[in-house]
Amino acid sequence: MTHHNDAPNALNAADPWADIRPYTDNEVADVLARLARDSELLDALTRFRLPRMARWVPPLARKLASHAIQREVKGVATVRDFQMRIASYMDRMIRTTTDAFEVAGLDKLDPNSAYLFIGNHRDISLDPAFVNYALYQAGRDTVRIAIGDNLLKKPYVTDLMRLNKSFIVPRSARGKRAMLAAYQQLSAYIRYSITDDQHSIWMAQREGRAKNGIDRTDPAIIKMLTMAKRNAERDMVFGEAVAELKLVPVSISYEYDPCDVQKAQELHDVATEGSYAKSEFEDIRSIVAGITGDKGRVQLRFGSPVGADMATPDEVAAEIDRQVIGGYRLFPSHYLALEALGEAPELVARKTITRQDRERFQARMAAVPENLRPYWLAQYANPVKHKAGRLTLT
Repeated sequence: MTHHNDAPNALNAADPWADIRPYTDNEVADVLARLARDSELLDALTRFRLPRMARWVPPLARKLASHAIQREVKGVATVRDFQMRIASYMDRMIRTTTDAFEVAGLDKLDPNSAYLFIGNHRDISLDPAFVNYALYQAGRDTVRIAIGDNLLKKPYVTDLMRLNKSFIVPRSARGKRAMLAAYQQLSAYIRYSITDDQHSIWMAQREGRAKNGIDRTDPAIIKMLTMAKRNAERDMVFGEAVAELKLVPVSISYEYDPCDVQKAQELHDVATEGSYAKSEFEDIRSIVAGITGDKGRVQLRFGSPVGADMATPDEVAAEIDRQVIGGYRLFPSHYLALEALGEAPELVARKTITRQDRERFQARMAAVPENLRPYWLAQYANPVKHKAGRLTLT
């Protein structure tokens, strides 16, 4: 696919987004060959699957891992082929780690239109993966996924993500000028994808996961999204710039979050020590925990496109919040957390809670260290208060 755009910072006029866009079909073979000989990836796989051999005979362990990768991707020639392999893993993950996966609202969206899906963010990789799976199940094309470069510290991680239709959001650019140029390039790519290439996109409503369970849209993201239109047309009407992106809020709700204790630890450290020190492979461990951990029931709700009657980024952010919070499904875990905190008892929907729900919740809470419990409970209780308009947002 050849890109045509007059992005001001384009190093390559024929492919101005070469350094941030997902890989194309003609790049797949080279990337897969590179992955099969990437020593960091091979070491990571052998430490995980063949720990003893990795310790005593590393060259042999690497060789076996390389063969395993080559066997796994045999016959993969396109991005779609690669995603079809992922779909089989998603099938298994949903079957083994969720009690149910429900999708609502997708049937009201035009299957022939590209949309910019903006969702609440609870899990690094699963939020967009569930969106993709819902689209795949409905016979629609998957999305291009916005991913922060802070998650791409290893070349093999970058390769894997870009093979899976991820594009890179700059968060580590140094200096105001570099940051502005990077965001202009990003904005132009997103606009091109939706309006010219007719390819849907998923991005989070803010940078980082909502670790306290409070979903809020950052208006700065809306400013970035309209930047390309503003650069192209000086007399741009803000509402029209928003409408052309076909922005659809998406709400994902997990009955249980496999990373809830780790999030509680981070919130505790920030509250008690003023900061949280992330370990080297923490993001990778969070991704693995999210995929393999028990999630209970999961619901994904697609909203309706944000119209042209928006005058400011704050108004757009407020509309996304309204739809995300309105579409968020409250499970027994949310009500039980509010009950355990002893707050707003009138909001606890006791009739929806079974004895099994209570026992499961108590068993999970018992495994949470005492000092982390208030933060752990708040993650689940806050959506109930948010939906009821009882949260004090600063």
